[in-house]
Amino acid sequence: MSKETIGKFEIGERLDKVATLLHPEYSRSALTKLIENGSVLVNGVPEKAKYKVRQGDDIAINLDQLQRKAADIELPIIYEDDDVIVFNKPTGILTHSKGDFNKEGTIATFLRQHCSFIPGSDRESSQKSSVEDTKIVLDSRLRGNDEEQDFWQSNRAGIVHRLDRGTSGLIICAKNKETQDYLQGQFSKRNVKKTYIAIISGELPEKTGHIDVPIERNPKKPATFRAGINGKSAQTDFVVLDVYEGKNGTLYSKVQLSPRTGRTHQLRVHLAYLKHPIVGDEFYSGESAGRLMLHAHKLELTLPSRERRIFEAPVPTEMNHFQK
Repeated sequence: MSKETIGKFEIGERLDKVATLLHPEYSRSALTKLIENGSVLVNGVPEKAKYKVRQGDDIAINLDQLQRKAADIELPIIYEDDDVIVFNKPTGILTHSKGDFNKEGTIATFLRQHCSFIPGSDRESSQKSSVEDTKIVLDSRLRGNDEEQDFWQSNRAGIVHRLDRGTSGLIICAKNKETQDYLQGQFSKRNVKKTYIAIISGELPEKTGHIDVPIERNPKKPATFRAGINGKSAQTDFVVLDVYEGKNGTLYSKVQLSPRTGRTHQLRVHLAYLKHPIVGDEFYSGESAGRLMLHAHKLELTLPSRERRIFEAPVPTEMNHFQK
């Protein structure tokens, strides 16, 4: 149960909107369903989605229905060696928890529970004698290493970059601290090339282009970001792959996005800034489509072995055939 006390920015806002501000990792439609079934309490009493919150209101949100337990998560593995593992993350799964470990499954908890020889993992004791048969194997030299044991106690152990909950696609994780430091260095130095596929509303005026618009946190909605001259530099290249008409006559475009920088919500903010928001982005377009139509399609980087590799995750069926 999440409990929050309303601050000055939320006063007078609808309950469903405030719930989204408090828990931006979930869609507004999902949180609205919680309100409708009585899982959101205001001062201990269920209220409707249109309830206007007041200063000092205590809001309690039961997220159990939305949280997927670690044991229920299935993560397709694109590639694996002794140092790294590359997943094709489904939409709806967090990269890591925000605070202490919780019962919701994330990429980080999956990594902890399914890697062999990680202190405290479910598979450590059962697979010590069958390393050859293990699908995900961590170098056995890490056993008994105090530094590595401390490393795996973190809720972000192995995580070197992240995808939003709604974004699907490629995410690479480290199996030891040395690899995590190495990969994080590549990301910080911008030596990693990322390519996304998105479905956006409307048709862009150019078939190819470059977006150079700084991004800053939105002071009125701290969980979101916006274009702003005082923000951090953010650059994105785009290529229009297809333009088509939906069932209701609305135009949609399938685009390839290549961020040169790695700001939070960068692609989502840039497309919204161009007035062609990503379909299903309830934060920046207000439109629901069952999921955020954004997929991390390709990832190019140098592995610890110094081999340059390009990984690819196929575009989900629901994005290839989107016809709202």
